[in-house]
Amino acid sequence: MEKLVHLLWRTDGFEEGAHAAYLASTVVPELLGSSAGVRCAEILTTDTSAAIPRPAILLGGAADLASMVITWVDCIDDRHVLVDALCSLEGTLGRVDQYLVTESVPQRWVDRPGGGGIRTPGLTHLSWFPKPDRLTDEQFFHGWHEIHTPKTPELHPYRTEYVRDSVARVLTAGSPPVRAIVAERFATLEDYTDPSRLYGSDAALNESVEDLPLYADFETLNSRPTFHTVFADQ
Repeated sequence: MEKLVHLLWRTDGFEEGAHAAYLASTVVPELLGSSAGVRCAEILTTDTSAAIPRPAILLGGAADLASMVITWVDCIDDRHVLVDALCSLEGTLGRVDQYLVTESVPQRWVDRPGGGGIRTPGLTHLSWFPKPDRLTDEQFFHGWHEIHTPKTPELHPYRTEYVRDSVARVLTAGSPPVRAIVAERFATLEDYTDPSRLYGSDAALNESVEDLPLYADFETLNSRPTFHTVFADQ
């Protein structure tokens, strides 16, 4: 199967709660039954204002994100069906950016609750960024995968899962050249909102900042909290 990631963007009048509810109740079931052959789907929604009114980490253009929709398909040839369906969300969305990714899971949440359209407990921190022009692909992946990733358990000791997507192709014309999409899951809100639980130590945080230029530029980072829901084609 192939994994497609869709970044959906807000327009004026966007209402985060209504958008999240409509995605879960109507849009995703339609995607699962579409001719694109969607086997399973996940959504990460930005209806976090009530639970986290002042996010500790809100970077780049992440405040403008409406949601992220993930679909697993047998073949990407009918991928336009998915974009058309997501673009039909009248009054809530601007553009939809579609990416083909390869998924790695360096840290998996064992016996993770959720599925069947039930929201996963806790919170998922979502990040995405391009590859800096100064880095070759080899340098980029070495810095991100081999230098940064092994240090993240110390940086976020209460994190329960780390999903790391490398973008293989940008599938929608005019979409930003994102190369990395990362979802970090925390079992409770407190594990994320309490800085003493979010970060393992000042030393780990400082080392993460020092390593950042090995794979990304701070000014191109996009990062925000989301809620995560998993669906499956029954």
